[in-house]
Amino acid sequence: MYLTQGLHRSVQQTPGAPSTVFGDRERTFAETADRVARLAGALREAGVRQGDRVAILALNSDRYAEFLLAVPWADAVFVPVNIRWAVPEISGSLVECDARVLFVDEKFAPMVPAVREKHPGLATVVYCGDGEPPEGMLGYEQLLAAAEPIEDARRGGGSLAGVYYTGGTTGSAKGVMLSHANLLTSALGSTATGRFCEPGGRMLHAAPMFHLADGAAWAAQTALGGTHVIVPAFDPAGVLAALSERQVTSALLVPTMIGMLVSHPGADGYDLSGVRHLIYGASPISEPVLKKAMALFPNAGFVQAYGMTELSPVATLLLPEDHHDPRRRLSAGRAAPHAEVRIVDEHGEEVPRGTVGEVVSRGGHVMLGYWNQPEATAQAVRDGWMHTGDGGRMDDDGYVYIVDRIKDMIVTGGENVYSVEVEKALALHPAVETCAVIGVPDSEFGERVHAVVVLAAGRTADAEELREFCKQRIAGYKTPRSVEFVESLPLSGAGKILKRDLRARHWGGRQRAVH
Repeated sequence: MYLTQGLHRSVQQTPGAPSTVFGDRERTFAETADRVARLAGALREAGVRQGDRVAILALNSDRYAEFLLAVPWADAVFVPVNIRWAVPEISGSLVECDARVLFVDEKFAPMVPAVREKHPGLATVVYCGDGEPPEGMLGYEQLLAAAEPIEDARRGGGSLAGVYYTGGTTGSAKGVMLSHANLLTSALGSTATGRFCEPGGRMLHAAPMFHLADGAAWAAQTALGGTHVIVPAFDPAGVLAALSERQVTSALLVPTMIGMLVSHPGADGYDLSGVRHLIYGASPISEPVLKKAMALFPNAGFVQAYGMTELSPVATLLLPEDHHDPRRRLSAGRAAPHAEVRIVDEHGEEVPRGTVGEVVSRGGHVMLGYWNQPEATAQAVRDGWMHTGDGGRMDDDGYVYIVDRIKDMIVTGGENVYSVEVEKALALHPAVETCAVIGVPDSEFGERVHAVVVLAAGRTADAEELREFCKQRIAGYKTPRSVEFVESLPLSGAGKILKRDLRARHWGGRQRAVH
């Protein structure tokens, strides 16, 4: 299996069908294949050889999609860079994986001099934005026009396809090495359910393409054949317009994005009846937001995907039929067709159903390892099982319920509290748009359960009301002892809530951010 395989098949079967749609640009599969072959040729001329790493720091675009195909076509390895990172983080990752070619667009071109200063080995910078390339950079379109197309190296199987750096929300970022087989195992395993995307469909890319959540959707739609509808970044009005006007059939969004869509003024004025698959992940979705989203997308089957970059990234799926069961809707679903999933204790032994332990997964989707970090790899992957670091339990039907990051568990008055359980209870309140629960210092209990809440537009609630609401659903010691109301929550580039930023406000100056 190789990532460019789907493009070859689409050229053979539907050469004149649209491959990418980005703003006013629409390209067919035949055009895309020619451009990819020429870009691969340009990379070879720039000195890129077998297995070399080629990085990209850019917003979403059709050129980003071409890059993801051209790099393996040239027998090289792509490195999508987190667009939320600062220069030291960007340059540090490029130095670590020795990426000597970097693609940037107009948004990030101003950062290049600082990146070059910290990474002297950066030999070539390609400007993939619109307009003339800045001084010292090669122009994307000029490269394509001058380059000769080359034959596809058909780099695939167990060979390295990409290095995806983890977001670093729970520590320093690591370069996750994923093979073609890893990525396609996860993509094809997910599509085997028939609820992810479809042949000839149209997949919207509004989540950042540097993140593997969107990368998985891209790989799946490319493998099946179909159109990639791409917007530069998430914007509620722009996404609603794209969904309606571009006949989108599938979309991958994070719950925070879905919440912004359903709250957008005039959202019900868009025709969203063509959306048949709406995949979400990265965090749980609140009950009020889910209900509004189901009404806004009347024909969409909702699918929750749970996993992590190290699992390419899907481990479990909560399918559309499960979303109509109030109990199962609180779960992360069951093992995807390509995955084994277990709940284990600290010795790696499977625990009884209903017991909280660590979620582990095994299969062809498990990463090759962390770049130049054999010890961290050995710690994470044991006997073939990827240890996620997530605490969870499994019911008798195999549904997995994520309770928290194991290391983020709150210990209050000697009791263990899993923040996700509290967040799910809070999210049921109609005034709560989104929330995060953390442990903060407490002189009496060591830590106390603290909720940070964003209220829904036009709604009001106070701390005591939310506490009483939670007490009706979870044990008293789990209910928030304090509540903080904010306008918004800090988010990572992938849309995950950055709890470390929330904790920093309360644990500053202490040696550790846990009791």
